[in-house]
Amino acid sequence: MQPADTLHSVAERAKFREMKEGTAEDWAIIGSEYRAFAKGLPDRVLDHLKLLDGDFGGFPVCRLEHSLQTATRAHRDGRDERYVVMALLHDIGDTLGSYNHPEVAAAIIKPFVSEEVHWICQNHGAFQGYYYFHFLGMDKDAREAFRDHPHYEACKHFCETYDQAAFDPDYDSEPLEFFEPMVRRVMARPLASPYAKALDEDAA
Repeated sequence: MQPADTLHSVAERAKFREMKEGTAEDWAIIGSEYRAFAKGLPDRVLDHLKLLDGDFGGFPVCRLEHSLQTATRAHRDGRDERYVVMALLHDIGDTLGSYNHPEVAAAIIKPFVSEEVHWICQNHGAFQGYYYFHFLGMDKDAREAFRDHPHYEACKHFCETYDQAAFDPDYDSEPLEFFEPMVRRVMARPLASPYAKALDEDAA
């Protein structure tokens, strides 16, 4: 198989050796490549989520099933698509962020969700700890550090109603295919991103 960096001819690549040497022509090439690559984000996210399949880590259900069950519970409770996608992806960071998985997931969804939904994802680890930290010699009330935050109750509700409840081997979760269209719609275009203008040029 041809290496990825040889799939494009030299004529299709920027010419600079340092960014400060870049030209408009260079960045037109890079911008075009960026827009094409960005469109594949939902596929890459879904592929990475599938890595959780069969990974139990001692839990009653595998990490993918936990993710599907969390998202299913949120969907059946009437949550909107951005919230449901957050619920689906909230633990996607388990593979690469063993010590900070909520922050990994939150970084992925940040451009596509509200500030509140992003905050829930970013901080759910401390709130989820209410249910088990004391068994590991940790402070189960770690979430109290956020007591005065405006999204405290929303994050508490996410963990109580959807996250901590999603370890039931008998629950009839929707399959990943059910959520794929939601992921694609939510990630089709960022709500906020410093690179949004580059995407606008693609639509022009």
